[in-house]
Amino acid sequence: MSIVQRIKNFNQGRESERIDIKYGAMRENAFVFLRGTCHLFYEDWPINSPINNAPLTWVCGDLHLENFGSFKGENRLAYFDLNDFDESALAPASWDLARMLTSIIVAAQTLVLKQNEAVELCHLFLNSYASALKEGKAKWVERDTATGMIDGLLSSLNTRKRDEFLDDRTKLKKGLRTIKIDGVKALAISEKERDEVFSFVEKFAKTQKLPSFYKPLDVARRVAGTGSLGVSRYIVLVEGLGSPDANYLLDLKEVKQSALIPYLKVSQPKWPSEAHRVMNVQRWIQAVPPAFLCATEFNGKPTVLKELQPSQDKLDLANWNNKIKRLEKVIQTMGQLTAWAELRSGGRQGSATADEWVDFGGRDNWKVPLLEYATQYAKQVKLDWQAFSKAYDKGEFKLKVD
Repeated sequence: MSIVQRIKNFNQGRESERIDIKYGAMRENAFVFLRGTCHLFYEDWPINSPINNAPLTWVCGDLHLENFGSFKGENRLAYFDLNDFDESALAPASWDLARMLTSIIVAAQTLVLKQNEAVELCHLFLNSYASALKEGKAKWVERDTATGMIDGLLSSLNTRKRDEFLDDRTKLKKGLRTIKIDGVKALAISEKERDEVFSFVEKFAKTQKLPSFYKPLDVARRVAGTGSLGVSRYIVLVEGLGSPDANYLLDLKEVKQSALIPYLKVSQPKWPSEAHRVMNVQRWIQAVPPAFLCATEFNGKPTVLKELQPSQDKLDLANWNNKIKRLEKVIQTMGQLTAWAELRSGGRQGSATADEWVDFGGRDNWKVPLLEYATQYAKQVKLDWQAFSKAYDKGEFKLKVD
């Protein structure tokens, strides 16, 4: 089957307007293409290869450079951690590791890195990951422990005032806020859909300790990420602790089955819903989860509700300014965070124990095969992107907007 058909098949049934945005983003470069086609990575994954001989863990499933970011936890402190769990599943650790290494190599051109520099960053990631595993203790990154570019990111998040954040995402008129419809972060919503979201939030509020906090004020369709574009997702403006400057923004997002499931031989837990899978894995993996994280259901679809995590709270890796040490510190931290996630979730529902992770970190025989695979697959990603781009430019991915 052609790459064009494989992509169309996977995205079939998703909302046209946001899928059009997704395809346009994927046309930009091979790295964005990789981020938007997690399904291709696992469709191509060598199930019977020795690289699958790794401990079982709760993988993020879509581990790449852009799926680490900062957020305020439920304790209101700022953290830097893995932050996307839509594709999470119980799988060999090598699945996440190979995808992360592939992302570093594919992103090299976008970041204006030489090939040998990207490979060295891959080695650094693997060595940092292994060293953190050997310590056998899960740690975390917050403002006081962050360094370099991550320190700057967390410091800006920690000092940002709520009204400044709200001013960026909303309009204020006569003491009341409404969400900015800019076509980039937020899209207009139909009256019917608006009423449905309002009704859902109002019912949800009645189940909470402080119902008035969740009083809905406005809603819009949200545009965020790449891979999940096209699923139902909303920004909800709620009363919070008071209008206008103590309002809160929530993220309401539909959750589909993990892209890994068709290719996994490992038995998975029987979750109440896909939203419960995402919520539980996120709570296991992160040191502190984001505020208001919960699994729910909207319009009969499994949905995760949490505090909105704005895209600007991700690192802009392009700002390494030709100072490779800046990138090295980030990659080193990402390796540690990946290991800490595995240690923290160790022993949960079939995942490897801390002792098994310490043993795995002390062995070197798995590193070279993983990097070799990632290097080869990165070439495939670039070929697939070129085929996609050719088809896109010919109009084969042009959709009729709903």
